[in-house]
Amino acid sequence: MMDRNGIEASIISISAPGLHIGDVAAARDLARYVNDEGAKATRAFPRRYGMFASLPLPDVDGSLKEMDRAFDELHADGIVVESNHNGVYLGDRRLHPVFSGLDPRKANLFIHPTSPHSPSCQGKAPGQDAASLPPIGYPFPMLEFMFETTRAVFNLILSGTLAKYPDIRIIVPHAGATIPVLADRVAGLSPALGLSEKLDVPRFYETLRGLYYDLAGFPLPRQLLPLLEIADPKRIMYGSDWPYTPEPLVTALARQLDGSPLL
Repeated sequence: MMDRNGIEASIISISAPGLHIGDVAAARDLARYVNDEGAKATRAFPRRYGMFASLPLPDVDGSLKEMDRAFDELHADGIVVESNHNGVYLGDRRLHPVFSGLDPRKANLFIHPTSPHSPSCQGKAPGQDAASLPPIGYPFPMLEFMFETTRAVFNLILSGTLAKYPDIRIIVPHAGATIPVLADRVAGLSPALGLSEKLDVPRFYETLRGLYYDLAGFPLPRQLLPLLEIADPKRIMYGSDWPYTPEPLVTALARQLDGSPLL
């Protein structure tokens, strides 16, 4: 697939629903397993594969140990996290020890959405039958993933997490999800929240411009334009989302991006 689409190198990572399904010991074992497997690929094809390591979140102690192992022994290129881990959303103070470990490393932190945390969604994997779908009945990746990403990123900003740990390089997926179109609303209302650290509109947009954004999904013909209004063009990245995005769609998007006058 990479050769057919002119992709020289790929970063591999674990997608939704992450690793922790309720058993701490099992999640720690699974983190070691998938990270070891990823490291095998990067060693076998060092010019073609890199790896974002997975953590057994929301188990913070286990995650800190696995994070050190991933960076120091497996030479991971960064860490992948879900928008929430068993209901603990990015920006939650319980995750600060992990961010405190990532910040001095100037680490890459790739966010991937997962199912929203609600009683009707628990224990459900993407693509299951209608009985496991959210209340309005459509697949999680179609709608809910976009709002999950938006919820997680705005919480990272409004909670002060990104200000506290400014050296982590955050990668936001799917062309920023709904962040560009909701940014004015969140920026305009945030001064009324009484945040412990003042967040005015210019600083809010400066923070958004400091993030990285990939173009996986359906950025064209409409989503890319509002993204370009908030993002630094130098921090916009390609993303295939393969294998969850079938190869014909990967190829079609690559051609659209190559031919877009917006880029």
